[in-house]
Amino acid sequence: MSENDVPATPSPDQPWWVSSHPETDDKKYAPRPGISIRLALVMTLLAGGVGAIVDRTLTLHTTNLVSTHSSIQRAPDSIAGIAARVSPSVVSIDAQTQSGGDTGTGFFIQSDGTILTNNHVVEGSVTSGGSITVNLVNGKSYPAKVIGRDASYDLAVLKIDVTDAPALQLGNSDQIQVGDTVIAIGSPLGLVGTVTSGIISAKNRAVTSGGGTSEGSFINALQTDAAINPGNSGGPLVDVNGAVIGVNSAIASLGSGFSSQSGSIGLGFAIPINQAKKTAEQLIKNGKATYPLMGISVDSTFAGPGARIANIPTAILAGGPASRAGLRSGDIILELDGKAIANSDELIVAIRSHNVGDHVTVKYQRGSTAHTVSLTLVAAK
Repeated sequence: MSENDVPATPSPDQPWWVSSHPETDDKKYAPRPGISIRLALVMTLLAGGVGAIVDRTLTLHTTNLVSTHSSIQRAPDSIAGIAARVSPSVVSIDAQTQSGGDTGTGFFIQSDGTILTNNHVVEGSVTSGGSITVNLVNGKSYPAKVIGRDASYDLAVLKIDVTDAPALQLGNSDQIQVGDTVIAIGSPLGLVGTVTSGIISAKNRAVTSGGGTSEGSFINALQTDAAINPGNSGGPLVDVNGAVIGVNSAIASLGSGFSSQSGSIGLGFAIPINQAKKTAEQLIKNGKATYPLMGISVDSTFAGPGARIANIPTAILAGGPASRAGLRSGDIILELDGKAIANSDELIVAIRSHNVGDHVTVKYQRGSTAHTVSLTLVAAK
């Protein structure tokens, strides 16, 4: 207190801690931003110092710090336990091109060195005649051969020369539910062995993405808030049993749609493993895969609701399922197997989530009248 400051005398009706000059408190002593934080820090330090002095002066005994050497027990189904089991089966992929390269993730699906990843991870290297290297968690690296790849589902199968690879168990993505805990493992931004966790945020998301020089991919995706970033592509999304239920493939970014070149905002998408498994089996057996179709071309400029068959002469495949069912150019498809179709992308994704030979029910509108037909999906040539 300075020599010119005179303490105010509190009113008899006021407690001693209330100032008699509130307007002075507001104007003269209003704390600047940050001061209260510094004062709180100082008070915390002082309180600790006083406590130590009182303890030494009054109780006159010395405080001993006790260390523990007990180990932390982590349950096998904890995130740490699952990550420890799954991580040795996850690999990082370096796909070199003539002008640079791409990096991504993959995982063993067979002990003979067979690896599943995304097509967009290796596509640039394949089309430019580059090389692909697979890096294991033990530090070893191997050249990889492409067994097959498919742009429509954004999947590729690689193989390296090992005989005792720790293949992951494949789960059942149809049984996963919104809210289930999931774990993503991969090499985002080249950071090998990165583990993130979250939940399944939604199922059956219609996700489309361009894949380098090829056609776009159409995915009936699982959505997760587990952090997924560039470099996670092709890595496993596993459940609480450590079984793979999805292949991490795309993320959403603010203002740029679906992209593999932006940071995570909690909107990641994975190819359901049930679909990935079917495609992988075809790639291993035949070197290529196919997908179902109903034999139409859709008008991508139609805003919906529904998907409109394009008004062009080749919109209906001659002799195809749609042709045999009586569909025509200009018809608007409203539902597929009872599920509402919002736009052309949703229709393509819904069709590709089925198998060749599946029977489906199609509700469509022609003029002002709605009709329903059944047809059988065929394999794309």
